[in-house]
Order: sequence, then structure tokens, then C-alpha cells
Amino acid sequence: MRRCLCRSIAAAVLWVAFTPAAGAESLAATVEQWGLLGSWAVDCAGRPDREKGALLTYEIRKDGRVMYRRNFGEAKDENEVVSAMVNADGLLNVMVYFPLLQQTREFGLLLSKQGSLRAIYNRSERGEYTIRDGKYVATGAPTPSQQRCD
Repeated sequence: MRRCLCRSIAAAVLWVAFTPAAGAESLAATVEQWGLLGSWAVDCAGRPDREKGALLTYEIRKDGRVMYRRNFGEAKDENEVVSAMVNADGLLNVMVYFPLLQQTREFGLLLSKQGSLRAIYNRSERGEYTIRDGKYVATGAPTPSQQRCD
């Protein structure tokens, strides 16, 4: 029994050791193939602003991690994308860890045939939505389309 337990623990340790590398490759491939990489904004010519629109950038680091940078003009942050999966409708479901907020948020993005990007939902790990069905929960206004800026 003890020998079996030791083998199970050893297998689990090896699985944990090698899973992040494999996961990082598939995560990077997913966001790249879907077309997410680069910088996005509602108005690429305007200066980043919290009220008028941030500049949002997705990039793959040399170590394979996918990062999400937000530039609000007066404030900037950088957060790690921990997962991304495309559903049958072509919606990219992304999970990002925000260390300053100490939370993971999940959002769904839709890429139009014309190349614009739109947030369809955004929710906390507790299921609290700020965007639902392509509309801001607080106002009911539709989320704007973002254009690729680079």
C-alpha cells in the first residue's frame, strides 16, 4: 500500500512539474490563432483614459506566458492570462489573474469578421458580472467595439 502511495505521489509531482509548460504552449497558441495578440482600443488615435477608453495589450512573453496590459493613461497594470478557450460560437473565454485586485476575472471576447473586438461578458470568480450579454450591467449600454492599434 505504501509503495502504491509513493508512486501516486511521484506521478502527481511529475504531472504538476510538466503541466505548466504544456499549458503555456497551448494557451499561447490559442490566443495567437484566435487573433487576440496586439493592442486594442475604442479609439487608437486618442490617449488612453479610464473614462474614454483604455489601451489593452495582449502579448506572449519569451518565457511563454501570456500577459494582459491595461493602460488607462494615469494608471497602468500588467496581469497574467491563466487560461483561454474558444467555444463553438467562436467566443474566446479568457481568465486573467489580477494581483492588485487579488482576484481572477473571466471575460468573453468576440472578434467580428471586420476585425473589431467586443467584450460579451466580464465576471468575477464569484460570478458577479460587470458585462453581461454584451452590455454593461450598471447602465445597460452596449460594450463598444475595439480596433487593433498596431
